[in-house]
Amino acid sequence: MSQELTAFRKFLPMFDRVLVERLAAETVTKGGIMIPEKAQAKVLQATVVAVGPGSTNKDGKVTPVCVKVGDKVMLPEYGGTKVFLDDKDYFLFRDGDILGKYVE
Repeated sequence: MSQELTAFRKFLPMFDRVLVERLAAETVTKGGIMIPEKAQAKVLQATVVAVGPGSTNKDGKVTPVCVKVGDKVMLPEYGGTKVFLDDKDYFLFRDGDILGKYVE
């Protein structure tokens, strides 16, 4: 079983929250020039690693989350809650805060 799956058996987001892992920032340009950490742009792409069951509407019915584990998504520049699990940084976002999903 992969490391990520075992790490997230212990953590399940509540309601419509989605746990994502941001992609690594570019540290070298295509020409081979090293980019200093201060000059690196904030990465807005992430991979979904865990999702909650969904939110409950007025009628008591659960509205499912729009993304699933493994989806590549685009995040807003600001927001989310930083979570530290198994020596890695992850972020929690509400389903409605995710801007979009990349399709292959």
